[in-house]
Amino acid sequence: MSRAVLRRAEPHRAEPSRDGSHGAPPSPARRRCRCRCPGGSRCPALPSRPSPIGGGRSRPAPLPRRAAINGRGGAGERQRRGRAGPGIGTGMEPGLERWAHGALWAALAGSLALRAARRAPGPGRGLGPPLGRGLVLPLALLAALQSLCRAWLPLPLGLALAAAAAGLLLWRAAPRGLLPVAGRAVLVTGCDSGFGQATARHLDTMGFRVFASVLDLQSPGAQELRRSCSARLTLLQMDLTKPDDIQRVLQHIQAHTNSTGLWGLVNNAGFNDTIADAELSPLGKFRTCMEVNFFGSLELTKGLLPLLRSAGGRIVTVSSPAGDMPFPCLAAYGASKAALSLLMDTFRSELQPWGVKVSLILPGYYKTGTTCDPAFWNLQKQRLLASLPQELLQAYGEDYVEEINHQFIQFMKVAVEDLSAVVNSITDGLLAANPAVRYYPGQGLGFMYFIHRYLPYFVRDLFLKGFFINPKLPRALRREHHNDVKKA
Repeated sequence: MSRAVLRRAEPHRAEPSRDGSHGAPPSPARRRCRCRCPGGSRCPALPSRPSPIGGGRSRPAPLPRRAAINGRGGAGERQRRGRAGPGIGTGMEPGLERWAHGALWAALAGSLALRAARRAPGPGRGLGPPLGRGLVLPLALLAALQSLCRAWLPLPLGLALAAAAAGLLLWRAAPRGLLPVAGRAVLVTGCDSGFGQATARHLDTMGFRVFASVLDLQSPGAQELRRSCSARLTLLQMDLTKPDDIQRVLQHIQAHTNSTGLWGLVNNAGFNDTIADAELSPLGKFRTCMEVNFFGSLELTKGLLPLLRSAGGRIVTVSSPAGDMPFPCLAAYGASKAALSLLMDTFRSELQPWGVKVSLILPGYYKTGTTCDPAFWNLQKQRLLASLPQELLQAYGEDYVEEINHQFIQFMKVAVEDLSAVVNSITDGLLAANPAVRYYPGQGLGFMYFIHRYLPYFVRDLFLKGFFINPKLPRALRREHHNDVKKA
């Protein structure tokens, strides 16, 4: 007979109890598991009781169906999920866990409410849009992170991770302390209209000594600045495509700020008058965009660097998301803004030892200057059609160019008129003790950059076409054109 059979036939031997006596096995009432699972005295962790027949050992009581499928009982399930009872896993009950995470959210809500109450606008403080506008996505991500922590991590570790994420959110929501103006001097380019004009007016009300460059001293924008601003504001005529204009402005600013240095330079002037495919855009438009948006800003910045270094000042440059993403029909403008953004990132790294801080502004779609003037864009369309070679015009079709122009005009009709978010970002870049490297004023930019950074290329291209301009196929690619060719 095998050993297994002999063992099963062995009679039950009473083990000595704690008081040294040899007695019968404990009664079912005293056989309770320490893990307090629903199985009670039938818990598989308890030793088996002797079978009443034959003195052998009986099989353990069957587990509930769910526990049998998972391979563990209720206590084991709680331990696997990090929410075990006392003495197992985290050592905290689920109720206590809910209270801990709830307290974290309560503290976060209270801190955000307190910060929102402290953001009431005051004299000389450009505080921008309401606090909660840019916190919807971060709060949603925090809620998702907290759910994952509760499901897969022990309570102390999950709570610590969620608290760290909440602290980061509070730090981002905190308004940065602004430095005193104290008669600092700032040069703002492109003040005829749009961001430049609004920024020059706002900085003048804050007490800055503003040098505002315009293309024409008699333009409506220049006249408006003369009427609405104080005597501290000085208008300067400058065309960034003309080196003589740049040198004249440099000499004027150096003569008036040589003793104190120049605190800030706002590179705002920009140019774009072509909305078309890269193949349809004249080469001269590429050169003009590069001259204004890149080379002009480069020459002006290099000329002012000695004054900026002496003051430990700021360089704030208005670029565009078109320099980061391949917006259709903006090849000339986007290429110049991409070069400008990379140049300013290089300046930021190189000027850091001098204490000069460099920031980029990447605004959304706003109504500035001629961007929302249908007459202007219709005129540019006619000039483009007149300049196209006949071969290109036959391949793309005149209706293709007209549709692009129409879609752009329709897109700009919903552009934002309130420029305060951009102006406040520029102000923060000039006066914040630790300004951000990049500012994204405008609605939907966070979602747009998320798609651009994390999704496949074909998804990015489809999104930009659906969001901005998505014309029909060029004439040579249409089916009806092929049918006409076959008939001929």
